[in-house]
Parts: sequence; C-alpha cells; structure tokens
Amino acid sequence: MATKRTNEPWMTANDYGRTLPAFTVNLIVANLPKSISFYKEILGAAVVYSDPDFASLRVKDLEFMLHADHAYDHHPWHARLTKGEERGLGAELRLFYTDPDVVEARARQFGAVILQPSQDKPHGWRDVIVTDPDGYAWAVGTPLKK
Repeated sequence: MATKRTNEPWMTANDYGRTLPAFTVNLIVANLPKSISFYKEILGAAVVYSDPDFASLRVKDLEFMLHADHAYDHHPWHARLTKGEERGLGAELRLFYTDPDVVEARARQFGAVILQPSQDKPHGWRDVIVTDPDGYAWAVGTPLKK
C-alpha cells in the first residue's frame, strides 16, 4: 500500500480494525480532502481521524471510512479506480433521522449532485438522494407523520 502519511496514525490499522462494529462502510475516493469536506458540510459528519491516505468519519452512530485511491494501489480494483469509472452504482447508502431538506440545501450550496430532490415517498419517509464527489449515493431522510 502506498502511503503519503508522514507521521504515525492515531492508532494502528490492526487496533482500529478491532474497534469496528459488525457492519461498517469503506469508500474508496479519488480526492480525500474533497470527500471529507462533502461529508462534513453536507451530512454533518465528525472527523474522528484523517491523514492523506485515510479518514475515519462518524455520522450519528455510523462510523465509516474513506481511503484514498493511492492507498489501494495493490488492490485488484486499483486499475479501474484510476480510470475514473463510476463508483458505487447500484448501492444506495441510507442515513435516516436526518432532515432531507437541510441536506438538500447544503448540497446545493456545496454544488453536489442531487439525484432526487427532497420528497415524500410511499415507503413512509421524506428523503433526498445526493451523491458525494465520487458518485456514491446517499438517501437521507426522516419518517413521515402518520
């Protein structure tokens, strides 16, 4: 793995991996600082840790990871990642109990792609679907009142 980090991380990868819950998300991103900004500004994520290779973020109870493309230089995906192919197509990451109208307004200010504006859906939620800089789709919403 190619690293650009020049100092020691806040904990070893082995220690960090052992802290993760049964299910988490790891997104591979082309521009780590731009992605971190998206998650902070639009989804209100807290940055637990970041360096030039990796970031650990938290939104509500979800702790998830971002890895820079260069950190995956020995991974089978690397050639496809560096070609600029669309990422995440077919996966929809859902974040509930978050105001979709606020997220949509932030996304517009940020210049993010809004796949679906905020709307009431027949499944009982009001949600918006926005994409991060790499095209990962986030459906963000709240339950409708009965």
